[in-house]
Amino acid sequence: MYIVLVNVHVKQEFVDQFKSATIENARHSNLEDGIARFDFIQENDDPTRFVLIEVYKNVAAAAAHKETQHYLTWRDRVAEMMAEARTSAKYTNIFPDDAGWE
Repeated sequence: MYIVLVNVHVKQEFVDQFKSATIENARHSNLEDGIARFDFIQENDDPTRFVLIEVYKNVAAAAAHKETQHYLTWRDRVAEMMAEARTSAKYTNIFPDDAGWE
């Protein structure tokens, strides 16, 4: 699996709108063949900070996700909501093995 953790810091006044837009994106993302999981979490101590946990079956699936209409719509919709540029880190799973993610 190819795992991407995306860290997002949203302006306070956009938290609810960001959550709504991101849930919609996550719902559609979870329907993609190349995605094993697409989770969206919010920090308890600072509710303006979020993490997207994107688990792809391979690198090509991650690239294909960036071409979907729901991702492009989300990207454009949330751009003004960011308090700072989002960051990401890429990972390879160790445990469970790939079959454990599906």
